[in-house]
Amino acid sequence: MTGLFLKRRAAALLAAGLWVLTALPGLAALDLKTARIVDDSSLRVALKDRWFTESPGRVLTRRRERLTLDGGGRVEVRAEAEKDEFMIILAREWKPARETSAAFPGWAQGSWVLTRRRDTGEPARIRVFPRSDPNAYVQFRPLSRDRCQMDVVIYNAYLLRSLPLPVPFGRLYTMPLEEVFGLAGNKFPRRFFDIDPADYRDTRRLMGRIRERLPEIGFADDGAIDGEGKYVFIDSLEPQPAGKEGLNCSGFVKWLVDGLLRPLTGERLPVAPLKEPAGGRKSSFSEELEQLRDPFFGLDWTRNLAARAHAALRSPARGVLEEFEVRKSPFAEVIMRNGDAGTIRLYPGFLENAGFGIEGLQPLLYTLAVENPGRIYLASVNAELTAANGPRMRQHFHTAALIPYFNEYGNFHIAVFESAEESSFAAFRSRYPGHYVNLVMIPLEPDFEP
Repeated sequence: MTGLFLKRRAAALLAAGLWVLTALPGLAALDLKTARIVDDSSLRVALKDRWFTESPGRVLTRRRERLTLDGGGRVEVRAEAEKDEFMIILAREWKPARETSAAFPGWAQGSWVLTRRRDTGEPARIRVFPRSDPNAYVQFRPLSRDRCQMDVVIYNAYLLRSLPLPVPFGRLYTMPLEEVFGLAGNKFPRRFFDIDPADYRDTRRLMGRIRERLPEIGFADDGAIDGEGKYVFIDSLEPQPAGKEGLNCSGFVKWLVDGLLRPLTGERLPVAPLKEPAGGRKSSFSEELEQLRDPFFGLDWTRNLAARAHAALRSPARGVLEEFEVRKSPFAEVIMRNGDAGTIRLYPGFLENAGFGIEGLQPLLYTLAVENPGRIYLASVNAELTAANGPRMRQHFHTAALIPYFNEYGNFHIAVFESAEESSFAAFRSRYPGHYVNLVMIPLEPDFEP
């Protein structure tokens, strides 16, 4: 499936050159587990000769049809053309939350799309949607006479790419979807499509509490609240002037972690220990440069916050780097988009004392949300920068709280809280092209009292 289809059906999803779905509230009703998606293989058997193998000219003149599946639910069958390709779309019925009318966007759960060449009619790929999300799909491509290959893509990242399957591509036209998934065995990452919104109830509740308290605080450069509840400057620990109190990005993530710890410990964290080198890192730069530019401040600050949160909320033994720093990614390739076009690039994964490239941050947070419900992440944004007073070196210069979750309808979102306010993930990502983001995990507690 190419860009025109999604652009027609979901133009609002395009942000910063990437497909984004995090800004649409109440997108759809609850999806089923993938194994319970109503099978449409008998319908595809009936459609094969008229739609899947018929000449392009005939297919493109056919009127759309709306049919009812044996197991319930309606499907709209239609063709949509682009310059070099055309698509036969079996679009499942989709009813947006809080709406009475239904639609057939082509990416509702269970939708099935065959793309063919306009000149020859040859098949190019099949794309199916196990969830009602245009950014999460399984794709099949021809490989040889008796084999095809399978891809799994989540928010422009390949969780699986070019897995050979022992059936010819044409067999997929009529094969039940569960049988196709079964051919991949345990290599099919089903867990990333089978989401239970109830697992994120505490996360959604925490975000509500954070939003309620945001009006109480403002921004002030170098500002934080110390262990005694007083507004101070992080660098000097001196009090902030009365009437001008506030928090910067670092002070804000401390405020958030304090809000999780205080209901249990009755205390806020002191500021000074959070500035100490963390995680056993060893700088290759001189002590003079460290003092001059403090290149690892955000990294040390977020690591120290995570260490103290895990020690207090879980156990002292959990307050070590290996327990809370995100260092693994389940994908090694991403699709870099420029408008509608996309280029597949290698994604190097974790870089020591830097984290992950921001181009893969959205799918990484999706996978983290699936595998670690009830967690939030502190981010330290960094890049290699050249300053007038020194050489080019990596600088951690901004911190934020990133909260990936699924709403009550099962739709994926990323909440971003930074510098005493809430922003959007699209804005956060577009602000730092080519940058790295180090992530540390923070466990949640039901109460929040900063």
